[in-house]
Amino acid sequence: MNTRSFLREAAHRFLTAAGTVPEPAPVVPPRLTPRALEALSMSRSRDRILNNLDEMYREAFDRAKTTGDDAQMQTLDFAYRREQLYFEILLDVRDALERR
Repeated sequence: MNTRSFLREAAHRFLTAAGTVPEPAPVVPPRLTPRALEALSMSRSRDRILNNLDEMYREAFDRAKTTGDDAQMQTLDFAYRREQLYFEILLDVRDALERR
């Protein structure tokens, strides 16, 4: 007999003999409702987010600079400015929601 199935059957017999078969807990998936969003605190500061973005792009830019890849440096420069703008917009929205 398989040890795993033997132990499972023994546990089942033990629980049913005592008459205490636990009911499964109801599963309620989390939902992003306005009330849930109000309860969430935004833990990252604006400066921390933008500094992380700056650090990530600076590392990639330095690698491209080391290899002398001008096209990659221009691409990274544009992408950095675009992403920075996106983050600033999202952070403005977050700040507005927190003030509400």
